[in-house]
Amino acid sequence: MTKYKYPVVLSIAGSDSGGGAGIQADLKTISALGCFGTTAITAVTVQNTLGVSGIHPIPVEFVKAQIKAVMDDLRPAAIKIGMVHSDELAIGIAEVLIAYPNVPVIFDPVMVATSGDRLIAGDTVETLKEQLFPIAWLATPNLDEAAILAGMAIKTIGDMKAAAVRIMEYGCHAILIKGGHLESPDLFDVYLDKHDNERIYRSAVIDTVNTHGTGCSLSSAIASFTALGNDMDTSISHSKIYIQNAIEHGKDVKTGGGHGPLNHFFAPQKLVKYEME
Repeated sequence: MTKYKYPVVLSIAGSDSGGGAGIQADLKTISALGCFGTTAITAVTVQNTLGVSGIHPIPVEFVKAQIKAVMDDLRPAAIKIGMVHSDELAIGIAEVLIAYPNVPVIFDPVMVATSGDRLIAGDTVETLKEQLFPIAWLATPNLDEAAILAGMAIKTIGDMKAAAVRIMEYGCHAILIKGGHLESPDLFDVYLDKHDNERIYRSAVIDTVNTHGTGCSLSSAIASFTALGNDMDTSISHSKIYIQNAIEHGKDVKTGGGHGPLNHFFAPQKLVKYEME
């Protein structure tokens, strides 16, 4: 009898009770792209489209046990790391993943929710730099996160490039700074890797409030396309197409009273191209 295997992706992230971001967005994205999603939940949040009103951390040893259980049995082909809210958790995740050095890690350093609510303790940023950036094949901060990590204001594409150079000093293989908050008629993402390869990805702005979970979904999409055997440039390019379409197909849907989610399950064959410079 023929046996099949889906590429497995592990998401290490927080749970969003509103279903639009975090673990929930990751599982939807991973499933939509044809992979098998597994999870290690780092925290449970009290959250909806209006904001975050509570965070309950999962004990670090329990998070580590979740990761090891998945890694030792299901053998993920890629890992996405999202919300890491404490020093102890960052150290614990690094301690476990160091035993699996050949599995690509996509690290989305989540610090602030779409609603503006802070999701990380202030002193944890330095620990992220020391513990998780060195094991990341790709880090995907947004402009606000990149500004914190680089210690500089970011208002232009030139600033994004300069910030990328600074953040690369923390040891990650590559970085993608997401420019979704840049004041511009188009969206620009800046990529830089340890071989000094630089790319700028451009896409059109979509007029909608339904952007909750965009960053989570992009990083888990990149992990999924990587698990499917693509190189980093292809994984990022395909992921941006996927996210652009997920936003477009969910822009007019009313879900909750605030920032609604993307439409993760639009038909993949309806992908449209975007421009790359």
